Amino acid sequence: MTDEAPETRTSAGMVRGSSENGVAVFRGIPYAAPPVGELRFAAPQSVDAWDGVREAAAFGPPPPQSLFFGPSSNRATGDDWLTVNVWSPQFGPGAALPVMVWICGGAYQFGQSGDPSYDGARLAREGRVVVVTLNYRLGVDGFGMLAGAPANRGLLDQVAALEWVRTNIAAFGGDPAQVTVFGQSAGAGSIAALLAMPWAAGLFRRAIVQSMPGTFFSPPLADDIMTTIAARLDRRPTVEDLREVPIDELVGASDALSTAMLPYVDRWGPIAYTGIAFSPVVDGEVLPRTPYDALSDGAGRDVELLAGHTRDEYRFMLATDGRLGTLTDDDAETALRILGPDGYRLAYPDATGEQLYELVHSDWMFRMPSHRLAESQVAGGGRAYAYELTWPDTGLGACHGLDLPLIFGNPDLLGLLLDPDLLDAAEPVSHHFRAAWTAFAHTGTPGWPPCDATQRQVALIGPSLGVAPYPEETSRRLWSSHTFGPLPLR
Repeated sequence: MTDEAPETRTSAGMVRGSSENGVAVFRGIPYAAPPVGELRFAAPQSVDAWDGVREAAAFGPPPPQSLFFGPSSNRATGDDWLTVNVWSPQFGPGAALPVMVWICGGAYQFGQSGDPSYDGARLAREGRVVVVTLNYRLGVDGFGMLAGAPANRGLLDQVAALEWVRTNIAAFGGDPAQVTVFGQSAGAGSIAALLAMPWAAGLFRRAIVQSMPGTFFSPPLADDIMTTIAARLDRRPTVEDLREVPIDELVGASDALSTAMLPYVDRWGPIAYTGIAFSPVVDGEVLPRTPYDALSDGAGRDVELLAGHTRDEYRFMLATDGRLGTLTDDDAETALRILGPDGYRLAYPDATGEQLYELVHSDWMFRMPSHRLAESQVAGGGRAYAYELTWPDTGLGACHGLDLPLIFGNPDLLGLLLDPDLLDAAEPVSHHFRAAWTAFAHTGTPGWPPCDATQRQVALIGPSLGVAPYPEETSRRLWSSHTFGPLPLR
């Protein structure tokens, strides 16, 4: 790779990237037209072609999103939110490297591909893969249920990005027939939905699902939530009423509801208790069925699946809410009543109230949905591999999101999630993740046996990598008869 700025032609025009430490990098390439004006709340549309060479040196602006984590994310200028970024260690047609397409998480309300945690340089260079990251619409614009608009516009954006990859990635050194999608949290939930969507069929060969939330909304529930958000602005939940509402006002209304959902528990159930305002909607068209039903019936049989979670998922949320060390038996009773199946206290007789609270939240939100997805894939005749991040045992433990900088090879960005004296120990954990993830992209196997309905062998990822029976078998049995269906309006 030379130090000259790499250039290539895409379906919309020429782009010029940069050469950075042996990797060709292209940032902010539009894969769809800006979804503003008449295109707001519409399915993604083709981007207009351009003349000359478009500079692809900077990330595109992040999509409008929740301000829970500060206002800076909405300060970038421009409306070219629907962009992709590419890292290629062997740039140019003919290289035909496996492609890994990252879909970021953020509760379907925030997140952007320009996050430093998702820098794909090291993963691309050491794994010999082409890494692609993308933005998609969030919150009301991406997932709000609106009359006059297709449901799940954020998922349709992801499909459009994958179509861009299929059409263009060979010019960057990638093989369009060897695409692996991988994502965490809401990104993992998105991938699960893509597995069940006819629109996404054939666009990827493998899928990696990390800490997948099990929240898929029924249309009546999604409609009621959107009606409540629109009412805060004295509007109806229609394209006609909301298209001209300034984006910041709509984001503000949805943020205000997300922090005040407890009064709606009787109508919305667990998602009101946990403050989840947006999720993919099982609308019968864009997303015809839940991923569990679709995979159990063989929809993903031809897609190799790797699915798992971290051991201490919900501890991160307890820390951000300032609730670690404050939870009581009464808090646990409420959580168990709203979220869990019966039997937690008998199954975990030595657990404190706080431990039960954390357990049932982790199981309901991430651990059981992720493992059930792998079970559904096996039931449908497909192949699935399972894992659990089991490190570290101190501080926030193996909490939600800890895997992100580890997978991309950027463990120095772990910050508040990890005690500083553990940073050196993070490097071998990062190595195990990167080696397994890129091996899966190359070969369809991460290096350990697939799971089945009886042995339930999973990889335990820490400073060393081992294979053992699923560590959360106690919880799995509690949830074994639970149906993860579309969440209803009560």
